[in-house]
Amino acid sequence: MKKFAFILSFILLIGVLAACGSKDTASGSDKKENQLSEEKLVIGVTAGPHEQVVEKVKEVAAKDGLEIELKVFSDYVMPNTALEEGELDMNSYQHKPFMDQFNKDKSTHLSAVGKTILNPMAIYSNEFKSLEDLPNGAKVGLPNDPTNGTRSLYLFEAAGLIKIKEDKRETATIHDLEENPKEIEFVELEAAQIPKQLPELDAAAINTNFAIDAGLSPKEDGIFLEPIESPYVNWLVVRDENKNDPAVKKVLKAFHTDEVKAFIDEEFKGSILPGWE
Repeated sequence: MKKFAFILSFILLIGVLAACGSKDTASGSDKKENQLSEEKLVIGVTAGPHEQVVEKVKEVAAKDGLEIELKVFSDYVMPNTALEEGELDMNSYQHKPFMDQFNKDKSTHLSAVGKTILNPMAIYSNEFKSLEDLPNGAKVGLPNDPTNGTRSLYLFEAAGLIKIKEDKRETATIHDLEENPKEIEFVELEAAQIPKQLPELDAAAINTNFAIDAGLSPKEDGIFLEPIESPYVNWLVVRDENKNDPAVKKVLKAFHTDEVKAFIDEEFKGSILPGWE
């Protein structure tokens, strides 16, 4: 009887150890599943310059044994939603203020891991060649979303048209101006529609991708260009859990090459700038 009890206890012990081992193995497997592959990645981009640049990154990364698949989006919301839901491994299309606001509004868990390109916002006018020529009471367009609306106000301030209230800088709107000497009438519009509305305005701040789509060059056609030290440089973005993955370093290594920089300089001729220098 004692012998039977001993054997039974031994069998139970083996079962417990086996179960613990299975749990540890499963835990290790889960951890591995959450880690990004260093062989193939899916990166989301918006159509236009971001797509073109990451196509070049894809070409460079292939030499290092990394396959990149691009998924192209036509708006600013879906690339982050798809990343959060695991349909993408990374995305490349947004500046950090936009990502931070998106995380706050949508309760997402996204991290900026490396600078990519700067799409300098510019002020355009069909009628005036200089901001100094804008008349008092000029009608000026700007994007109606909070992030790009604030960005455009920084641009108008850098151009000397307005001064923003110091305690409102981070979330500035057209109602937070301390000085507006020309009494400019600011008109908030959907960012993508501003190029079409430009003939009805005296001037407007337009995001680079929408400007290029409309045949405008920030460098050649803009009457004031966003300074290079802008905080609105774009970033490569991943889920929080993947921000230290080796795959991230592999993509950034491909991105921050002389080959990609030369492509940006040649293709966009100053309208798009390398943001990592």
